[in-house]
Amino acid sequence: MSSGERPTSLKATKGIELLTFGTPNGWKASILLEELKEAYGKDYTWQPINISQNIQKEEWFTKLGPNGRIPVIVDHDQGGFAVMEGLAILTYLTRHYDPDHKFSFTDPLDVSRAEQWMAWQHGGLGPMQGQANHFNRFAKERIPYGMQRYTGETERLIGVLETQLKDHDYLVGDKYSIADIASFGWINMARFSGIKLDDFPKVLAWWERLYARPAVQKGLDVPAKPGISNDLYLKKLEDDKEFGQQEKELADKIQAAKEQYGYKYASP
Repeated sequence: MSSGERPTSLKATKGIELLTFGTPNGWKASILLEELKEAYGKDYTWQPINISQNIQKEEWFTKLGPNGRIPVIVDHDQGGFAVMEGLAILTYLTRHYDPDHKFSFTDPLDVSRAEQWMAWQHGGLGPMQGQANHFNRFAKERIPYGMQRYTGETERLIGVLETQLKDHDYLVGDKYSIADIASFGWINMARFSGIKLDDFPKVLAWWERLYARPAVQKGLDVPAKPGISNDLYLKKLEDDKEFGQQEKELADKIQAAKEQYGYKYASP
């Protein structure tokens, strides 16, 4: 199915079926599924769920994902078992389809460490950066307090990542895993969120390391190539002078909001 078609029901009868959209939460599932495909030959089916059209609120979807949010996977080989929420999807897929633990762990302590970093993203980085995007870009009026509050909290959380990556290439066990995949999508659009990623060199190097993986590139293209990845954002700044001016004005408003409320970066 192309990214422009509108699904109205499941279409597969076997394997994993992914219902998703091109967001940081959606990328968690599609990236891991592409990694499993490359590592084990585990193919999957996907359908685009255009959240701007509220397809995720339709009855056929909410029977599978009661929260009305993407992503959702359906495991047709387990009687049509549905899994919602990115964290749960990452753990389900590795528990059932990563027998060699290429993207997960066997050491119980590393399992716990990965769970902690995924929970940190699920309850911290994702919600806070999502609110930064809302107040900086999508709210009908620019509210300085909200702009500086959530941009600042996103910076603080990325600072936590910076510290964790100070002496490590990856978040847990010095290997690429679902702990990294969970946070990658949000860092992939950090510049779009108003974050000066160059201020966090360890995080930037980590993002570059993951972004170079072929399966990550394929996962980002499901259901369509994103326009808000850090590299594409920088390219648009360079190529589109009007966009560049708009972004400068937005950055100035964020900085003014920080100054208005006396914001000073600190992490943790």
